[in-house]
Amino acid sequence: MWNPFKKSSNGDDTQKLSMLQRIAMRKMEKMSPQEREKMMKEAFDPKNQDKMLKVLDAMKASGQITQEQYDMARRKFEQ
Repeated sequence: MWNPFKKSSNGDDTQKLSMLQRIAMRKMEKMSPQEREKMMKEAFDPKNQDKMLKVLDAMKASGQITQEQYDMARRKFEQ
């Protein structure tokens, strides 16, 4: 029997995003590969690295990400 209160498990993660996150996601999808690469280089600039590591630490402490996800992100910063 169909339960209207049961949470769906279809894996559609876009429903979990906030409005601003959805707008940013659509903008990223419309970007050319060159623009996307340029933006990623700016984001992973060493001067921004400390800020991003602090956010990662906060996410790990609050339980938003697992230790494995944290380690993987840290390895990407070290490359």
